[in-house]
Amino acid sequence: MISTGDLKKGISIELNGQLYTIVDWQHIKMGRGGAIVRMKLRNLRTGANIEHTVDAGERFQRAFLERRPVQYSYNDGDTYYFMDNETFETIPLTLEQLGDAKNYLLDGMQLEIVSYNDEPLSVELPVTVDLEVTYTEPGFKGDTATGGTKPATLETGLVVQVPLFVKTGEKIRVKTDTGTYVERVS
Repeated sequence: MISTGDLKKGISIELNGQLYTIVDWQHIKMGRGGAIVRMKLRNLRTGANIEHTVDAGERFQRAFLERRPVQYSYNDGDTYYFMDNETFETIPLTLEQLGDAKNYLLDGMQLEIVSYNDEPLSVELPVTVDLEVTYTEPGFKGDTATGGTKPATLETGLVVQVPLFVKTGEKIRVKTDTGTYVERVS
């Protein structure tokens, strides 16, 4: 069991029979009443975000998630298949389970699959991913004075804002949590 005093971002808990991870939390002391804790939670099965308020000191069942190394194999419509690196079994995940992670998947990519009681929930991406720019407008001389950006379509279909000097065919590094450009990669 975990108390509201032990809450941290990223901890997984069971609440009303559902699995949630804590996105954010706030301890609020009222003027006359007791303290409350307001939490922003993300459902690990559906990806939906909710807000939940409880009294300070309330306890929750902590959910311990298992992480195993997997390799992305292929997708068939809305189902994505991953191979467990130890047992070589194929693990399917739906588009809903993956969420935005689908925008960063490349064939043969090494990831970690997150599961609870042998139920696969999602994949954990690396902090950054190197992707090739498949299309972007050319930047023009003189456009760089303000440090402007332009949209670029990457090999996975993701569109990110890049500096004007980035050209089609170049590889760039993208942060997976925000979907933003980091740097060019040689």
